[in-house]
Amino acid sequence: MPLSDTHILIVEDDEEIARLVQNLLTREGFRVETAGDSEAMHAVMARFSPDLIILDLMLPGVDGLSICRDLRKRCDLPILMLTAKSEDIDRVLGLEMGADDYLTKPFNPRELLARVRAILRRTRGETKSAGNRRHAFEKFVMDLDARTLQGPDGEEITLTSAEFDLLACFIERPRRVLSREQLLDWTRGREADPFDRTIDMAISRLRKKFDAATPGCKLISTIRNNGYLFVPQVSPVP
Repeated sequence: MPLSDTHILIVEDDEEIARLVQNLLTREGFRVETAGDSEAMHAVMARFSPDLIILDLMLPGVDGLSICRDLRKRCDLPILMLTAKSEDIDRVLGLEMGADDYLTKPFNPRELLARVRAILRRTRGETKSAGNRRHAFEKFVMDLDARTLQGPDGEEITLTSAEFDLLACFIERPRRVLSREQLLDWTRGREADPFDRTIDMAISRLRKKFDAATPGCKLISTIRNNGYLFVPQVSPVP
């Protein structure tokens, strides 16, 4: 998809920051809209469906965490969370609510642009590999090209782009212990911060979704001081 057809919605009540981010993304060829609060965001989304939302944590009225949680109940729209708080708990809460990534203010404009592009690449599945792209494990079927996961009853299980990319890493490397640093590098293309909980939160959400589809299943094991292990055997689907 051309950048000119990529819509980004910035939900930020600080007009100066919103304008700076809008100008940055517009210069790069994106189509950008801004909203200062939840009400304005819904008004914009009634006119068009964005490909990505850049969402500030601290908003007047309904805060960013509540907006993120509400959006996740209805869709898997990619969300990049902006926060002026550097405390780990705020990052963790954002990731638990379903944000795909976060960025702490003040941020480097180039890093913001890199995060936006990385999320869009993951969402659109631009990274392809040869061979069969449908895989079965336990009673689930994952299609890496269609970016879908089917549960035991054949119903599609909704995953965020971050959750899908993480699961894809495990599917392509089953029964191998993968460190948090490796998973961060493969899914986000950046070195892991010692306090980065992105992977841990995404794995927690995946476990809950697997358990909801098949109660009691233990597909992802924590290997203490080493990382995570995807337990089941993975087989290609003809």
